[in-house]
Amino acid sequence: MIELSKLVQIPLREVWKHEALDFTQWLALPANIELLSDTIGVNITETQTEVGVGQFHVDILAEDEHGRKIVIENQLEPTNHDHLGKIITYASGLQAEVVVWIVERAREEHEQAINWLNENTTEDANFFLLQIEAWKIGDSRPAPRFNIVAKPNDWAKTVKQSATGNTISDLKLKQQDFFELLRKYGEDNAQVVRSWRKTQPQHWYDISIGTSQAHLSATINSRDLLVGMEVYISNNKELFNKLFGRKDSIENQLGMQ
Repeated sequence: MIELSKLVQIPLREVWKHEALDFTQWLALPANIELLSDTIGVNITETQTEVGVGQFHVDILAEDEHGRKIVIENQLEPTNHDHLGKIITYASGLQAEVVVWIVERAREEHEQAINWLNENTTEDANFFLLQIEAWKIGDSRPAPRFNIVAKPNDWAKTVKQSATGNTISDLKLKQQDFFELLRKYGEDNAQVVRSWRKTQPQHWYDISIGTSQAHLSATINSRDLLVGMEVYISNNKELFNKLFGRKDSIENQLGMQ
C-alpha cells in the first residue's frame, strides 16, 4: 500500500513576512499572476505595483488583453472596513472594471458587501473576494491556493440588463453556445490547457496556455461564416520572433500550405 503524506496549512506570515515587500512582489511575477488569472477567469497581461491613487497606493494595477483596468488589493489578515473602502476608492479613481481583493480570511459582512456591489453595479464593475492559503506536504515547499469567496453574479446582471432593455442578442447567445461546446471538448481532450474559463456571449473566447506572456483566442466571424484561432502575445518580441521563425513549419502542420 502506498504511504500517503498529510497536507499541512502554513501561516501566511511564515511564507510572506511583509505584505507589500514580499506578497505583492511575489504575486506580480508572471507565473503567479497566471495562477490568479486561471482562478478568476480573467487574463491578466500587464502589471504595475504601488500605483498612486490620490494619497493612497493600489498594490497592483493591471490590465487584461482588451485593455480593461484591474485593481488588485492584498490584505494578509482578516477583511476590514478600511480595505473595503480602499477597493471602492481605487475602482472609482482608476475607472477599473475588475477589482480583486485577496485576504487571509473573509468576514461574513464583507462577503455580503462584495455580493451587494456585484448585484447593484453595472456590467462595467466586477468585484472578486479571494482567500489565499499556503499548504505543504511533508518537507515540500509551501504551495499557494486561491479560494473564491465572492465573485460577479453574471446571471443577476443579465437579468438587470434585460429589465432595462439592454438584452443580449440571439447571435451572441449562439456564439456562447458554440464556445461552450469548444470548452467541453477541450476539457475532455486537450492535455496542455490546465483550466478552461467560463464562456461569455461574445465573438471570442480566450484560452490560457500556462503563461502570462501569451494566450490563444478562438474567434467567430458570423458574417463571413468563419472561425479562427489567434495567438495573442503581450509585448514580447522575442517570443513573436521565435514563432515567426517557425512560420512555415506551423502553417504546414496546420494544412495551410
